Amino acid sequence: MAELAGLEDARARAVNARHGDDHGVNLGKLRALAKRLKTQQELAVGLWETGDAAARLLAVLVCRPKAFGPDELDAMLREARAPKVHDWLVNNVVKKSPHAEGLRTAWSADPDPVVASAGWALTSHRVVKNPEGLDLAGLLDVIEAQMQDAPDRLQWAMNHCLAQIGIEHAAHRDRAIAIGERLGVLKDHPTPPGCTSPYAPTWIAELVRRRHNA
Repeated sequence: MAELAGLEDARARAVNARHGDDHGVNLGKLRALAKRLKTQQELAVGLWETGDAAARLLAVLVCRPKAFGPDELDAMLREARAPKVHDWLVNNVVKKSPHAEGLRTAWSADPDPVVASAGWALTSHRVVKNPEGLDLAGLLDVIEAQMQDAPDRLQWAMNHCLAQIGIEHAAHRDRAIAIGERLGVLKDHPTPPGCTSPYAPTWIAELVRRRHNA
């Protein structure tokens, strides 16, 4: 914790605060510290229990994902309100867990929109990596009915899933694009030069074009 405190940077904290994250540690320096520490499950648990955002990010990097039970992961996710901690926990720990599928289905239906957004993030991962058994048409039904009025983080996760369905599954592409066009979610989202818009119809078209040209 003392070493993390020594990495604190006021400018990094100000930038992170604009994204809802309450820490001031440069992520490159955090990764370098994790690389030096290597995997240490007991340390990871202790770091997580501090409640400090930077410590929790470090915990995610040095933990052993398969060592956590489903109840532990559920509790950790509900505690992880900072967006970066939430995202790293889902992407670096839960996705590598043997409990990922059970948590995906439970979280997707959770009344807490932040928890539900984790379920949709896991669903997007399955859409790309392991779509067999997923009801893609049913997912599109839910997205069409709920995405437009969903809270921001849940809406973002559902939109990501919509785009991935359109990118990865040609049979559902036209419908995914049509849903995106009708709902207009993130159509006016500011996009830096050289980046792809998160507006699903644009996102789908651009990624499909790149694949055809590759």
